[in-house]
Amino acid sequence: MIDYSDKYLKSILQRTKTVAVVGVSMNPVRPSYYVARYLSLKGYTVIPVNPGHAGKDLFGQTVRGNLADITDQVDMVDIFRRSEAVPPIVDEALEVFPDLQTIWMQIGVEHAEAAAKAQARNVDVIMNRCPKIEYQRLFGELRMGGFSTGIISSKL
Repeated sequence: MIDYSDKYLKSILQRTKTVAVVGVSMNPVRPSYYVARYLSLKGYTVIPVNPGHAGKDLFGQTVRGNLADITDQVDMVDIFRRSEAVPPIVDEALEVFPDLQTIWMQIGVEHAEAAAKAQARNVDVIMNRCPKIEYQRLFGELRMGGFSTGIISSKL
């Protein structure tokens, strides 16, 4: 697994305002659903992307069929798709979001060539990680579940 510094991950999560979640599910027990829901509850604008559910409503947003259907600026594209599906998603993201800051690939999702392409455009890339888990770990929320985050804090 690639080692990202806590400072780097935290800076990405702090600067991000709008996240397009590619491959989001409408099923509340699927990880893509509860990660998107969690991010929306933390104040991020979450734009769900799934061609099979385009036009439906999720977390107060209309599900888009693809990234090109999004008219708002997106800071981060969070990818819940198989690794082999990543390259066209990254290509589309780089094409439609000129100010894109981050490509985030979920746990189990990695694609070195697509990552290199994004990094060549000065886009930060995180692979094989979950923004929900990293947010909880870095901002002290996992402690409430009994996990040691390695971060010392006096708040509970």
